[in-house]
Amino acid sequence: AAQRRSLANMPKSTGNRQLAAGVMEKSRRQTRFVEKKAYRFALTKGEGKSPTIKASPKPAAAGSRYYPADDIKTPLKRNFRPKTAKLRSSITPGTVLIVLSGRFRGRRVVFLRQLESGLLLVTGPFKVNGVPLRRMNQAYVIATSTKLDISSLSLPAEAAKDEFYSPAAEKAARKEAWNAKSEDDFFDAEGNPKIEAAAIPDSRKKIQADVDNQILALPAMGDKVMRAYLASHFTLTKGQKPHDMKF
Repeated sequence: AAQRRSLANMPKSTGNRQLAAGVMEKSRRQTRFVEKKAYRFALTKGEGKSPTIKASPKPAAAGSRYYPADDIKTPLKRNFRPKTAKLRSSITPGTVLIVLSGRFRGRRVVFLRQLESGLLLVTGPFKVNGVPLRRMNQAYVIATSTKLDISSLSLPAEAAKDEFYSPAAEKAARKEAWNAKSEDDFFDAEGNPKIEAAAIPDSRKKIQADVDNQILALPAMGDKVMRAYLASHFTLTKGQKPHDMKF
């Protein structure tokens, strides 16, 4: 109601007069500005003064006309701090996992522990199905109901670090083995190139053998059915529905 009374008290004329037929002294924009100013004055009539209109901020000073020829990348502010991924409740130490992606897809592996990066440390064992100690993402494995009691397993401290499995460490080991070779190691007596498999450090072989021997010494691994289960491939045939299976 107060606003309606204020509108009624607002002056009707905006001070615009006709100069000629169809030609006004002030443009529509100027007329609209005067109407708004009169409306504000009518709303604040009790105070005895019209509201002040804040001046628009001054534009920033113009920068230099010169700029670098190449684009300069500025880092973006990120509040995200990566944390260790939460381990699924179905994955516990000793759980047999089915690998779904990568070089060893379809293989069954034994889960040992979760590393600091959030990846899973698994092994075949290597003597059973050829899967060595390696890291895997839990998004690409299926946890089965088969579990081994590995509470007595003693994992070397070196094997429990992500740096042990990083590509940089493998590259450094290959470079060291490469530098130790001579010309005779690349060509035979007839001059034909020798084709050899990638060299694996002896320290890594020793750790792999140590972990495999501890797992193979478990009572559950004495069963031939368990060994055959770990050595077999996981496959699906026609008519099988993974969402209806109990692994």
